[in-house]
Amino acid sequence: MGSRLIRGRNYARRGQVISLEVRPGEVRAKVQGSRVRPYDVRIGLAAFSQLVWAKAEIALSEQALPSAKLLAGEVPPELEDLFAAAGAPLFPRTVHELDQHCSCPDDFVPCKHLAATFYLLAEAFDDDPFLILRWRGRDREALLGRLRELRADELVEEPTERTSPSAGTALALSELAQPAPGVDRFWQPAPPLPPRPPVLTVEPDLLLRQLPVPDAALGGQALVERLRAAYQRFATGN
Repeated sequence: MGSRLIRGRNYARRGQVISLEVRPGEVRAKVQGSRVRPYDVRIGLAAFSQLVWAKAEIALSEQALPSAKLLAGEVPPELEDLFAAAGAPLFPRTVHELDQHCSCPDDFVPCKHLAATFYLLAEAFDDDPFLILRWRGRDREALLGRLRELRADELVEEPTERTSPSAGTALALSELAQPAPGVDRFWQPAPPLPPRPPVLTVEPDLLLRQLPVPDAALGGQALVERLRAAYQRFATGN
């Protein structure tokens, strides 16, 4: 396996993985080998059931910090523990959970084309950790949309008891009788503004991490790396 992994890494570094797509339940790639026609590579991993995703989304919505990080476009490190607690580890624990196929004539698994795909897949997960969630069956937009719904539901408080119309009217009148907050000091000057407006500190490559990797025709991962280096220079003023 060692020589195949080394050759797979060389394939990945030379850009011979000409396409890589993460779908729910599978990763598809085309790897250019020694023949004219590129080889088709598939790495299957079972997507989570709707029940598992429902449990995970409810658990996430109940935890303010991980939920806020996800809604801000960042995958929290607690996510793996959360899925493990739901009985569905996020990452495969053994190689037997992966269904590996390549159209090359090599019967050994993983072949160098599969190895090259794994190298590029690991880099893709580093660039966009949401891809592992997509591999497990949930797109970024669907997950974030569901979390927003659950968080909004938690903010809506249902009335604990019914009140009669007369009681409601009395309550409304009593509220109107109270002076508005701050009415006794409305003539005083407003507090001074800070010397400079607050600045939200973010990483220079935040936008790149939010967008998908462009197609190979546009430059693929190499274009992303060039843009990331440029953003770093802009941030430092060099």
